[in-house]
Amino acid sequence: MTDMIDDIHLTKRLLEQFLTVADEKHFGRAAERLSMSQPPLSQSIQRLERGLGVRLFERGSGGVSLTAAGETFAADAQRLLGAQSAAIERARRVAGGLAGDVRVGYVSILSHHYLPRLLRAAAEELPGLRVHLHQDSAAALAELVRSGTLDLGFLRDPSPLSADLVSRGFAVERIAAAVPHDHPLAGAAEISLGDLSEEDFVLPDPAVLPALAHQVQLACHEAGFTPRSRAVSDDLTGLFSYVASGLCVSLLPERLRDFRVPEVTFVPLRGDSPYLETSLVAVHRPEADAAVLRLLELITRHMAS
Repeated sequence: MTDMIDDIHLTKRLLEQFLTVADEKHFGRAAERLSMSQPPLSQSIQRLERGLGVRLFERGSGGVSLTAAGETFAADAQRLLGAQSAAIERARRVAGGLAGDVRVGYVSILSHHYLPRLLRAAAEELPGLRVHLHQDSAAALAELVRSGTLDLGFLRDPSPLSADLVSRGFAVERIAAAVPHDHPLAGAAEISLGDLSEEDFVLPDPAVLPALAHQVQLACHEAGFTPRSRAVSDDLTGLFSYVASGLCVSLLPERLRDFRVPEVTFVPLRGDSPYLETSLVAVHRPEADAAVLRLLELITRHMAS
C-alpha cells in the first residue's frame, strides 16, 4: 500500500502556503500575501492535514494557531524549503560555471577576521558567486551542512562530525588572556596562565561555544586551577563586554585582539600546552560541488595567514 504521505505531494508551493498561514495565523491575510483567494488556500491546508492524518491548526473565530504537531511540521517544512533551494542553486552552479549562490555558515567568534577576507577574495576571484552568510552554533551548523541547507560551515574545533561530512583545517590560533585595560597584568609582555588563578572569569557558554569552553577548562586544569566563573556568555560581544567592564578576565583566541575594544587588553600566555592552541576547520559534504571546492581553495590561500 502506498503510504499516505506519498499522496500529498509536498511541493514548494504547498509548504509555502502552510508556512504563510502559520506566520499570519489567519487564512485571509495569508491568502492576500500569497496573491490567491481564501477558499483554495483553506482547501490546500485541509488536504495537507488529511494526507498527514494530523490536525496542524486550531481554528477559531479570530484566526488560527498551530497545534503541537503543526509546530513540529513547520520547523521541518522550513528545513525542507531551505534544502530544496540549496539543491537547486548547487545544480545551477555546476551547470552554469560557478555562477549562483553559496550558503556559508559560521560561528560568531570567526566573523571579525576570517569572513571579511574570504568575502573579499571571493569577490575578486569568483565574481559570479554570491555568498550568503548564516551564523549559528557549531552543532547547528554541522547539521545544516549535513542536511544540505548550507554548503559550507566554518567551525572552531568541532565535536566529532558525522561520517557524511568532510572537515578541513585552515588555521591554528593561540589562546591569549583578555584582561581589563587597567588590570595589573595588562602591560606584561607575557604571563603564565597560573597568574590568573585568583581572578574571576567570564566563560564561553558550553552550549553555544562548546569547543572553546572545553578548551578553557582543560587549559586552566593543566595550570592547576579551576576558573572561577563570574559570568557566562554565548557570544563575542558578551565576552568582550564583561572584560571591558573590569569585572573579570577571559581566555580568547588571540586574533580577537584585532577587534579593538579599547577597554580590553590581550596578553600572550607563556607555555606550549596543546590547550593553548585552537584549530579552525571548514566542513562540507563529500559530494561538494566545484563552487564549494573553489571556496575551500581560497580559504587555504587567503585565510590561513
